[in-house]
Amino acid sequence: MKLRYSKTSPYARKARVAAHETGMAGRIEMVETNPWAPDTDLQRDNPLIQVPVLMTDDGEVFYDSVIIAGYLDEIAGSGLFSAGGDTRWRTLRRVTLADGICNAAAAVTIENNLRPEQYRWPDWIARQRSKVPAALKIFEAEIDDIAGDIDIAQIALGCALGYLDLRLADMDWRADNPKLAAWYETFAARPSMRATRPDA
Repeated sequence: MKLRYSKTSPYARKARVAAHETGMAGRIEMVETNPWAPDTDLQRDNPLIQVPVLMTDDGEVFYDSVIIAGYLDEIAGSGLFSAGGDTRWRTLRRVTLADGICNAAAAVTIENNLRPEQYRWPDWIARQRSKVPAALKIFEAEIDDIAGDIDIAQIALGCALGYLDLRLADMDWRADNPKLAAWYETFAARPSMRATRPDA
């Protein structure tokens, strides 16, 4: 199998962490890809020109980090996804919330770093930034329930918090979320998280 990824993408990191946590990383060729490069051939594998993209040994191509993590989890039988019931839907809701943090941080980063200054939209940036503390407040309240055996929600949350440190470090999210900060300090020390750090 091959996984196309970018070191700075929190979505690709989620897939890479899942590969490590399921024990599948050794079976996957990691192919670093810059989706923003003018000459990228990424659209050949994903029409949306986004990472991660997983190409299986059978010739299937999967996009989206949750799909890829789910595929690897099913092969490995590692239990990152709850089998059903309220726990499953709660887990997936948390994944969506964590991805929303990444979406907001990415939108701010693109607006500030890629859009020409005269075309930047301050109200849009403010709207995106406002999503982050609102989402973190929910995670702070639920972190005791989230902690425990690793699952896809923890992976999504860990990657989102790492992305905040990378892209929106000025927000100092730890100050208002001490329980979440303590959880992340432990989670970020996992071998899977250390191996997939943007500077690793």
